Amino acid sequence: MREEEIIEILKRENEEFRKLYEEHRQLDALLDEMNKKYYLTAEEEIEKKRMQKEKLYKKDKMAEIIRQYKLTHLKGGN
Repeated sequence: MREEEIIEILKRENEEFRKLYEEHRQLDALLDEMNKKYYLTAEEEIEKKRMQKEKLYKKDKMAEIIRQYKLTHLKGGN
């Protein structure tokens, strides 16, 4: 099973994963908007760094859920 298929299953069946996925996407969109700006204030730079860390944290949590799914559903993670 491909990882994209697992992600779709988890988005349907796992509330925590679905929430992390949506929040990750929202942060991605906000960061894209920030990156379009020519200049960021010091406060915006701090907020950008905070959002990047939060986005990475959510990505790591989603990866862990995917790993657990593979272990429990795919016998060895194949």
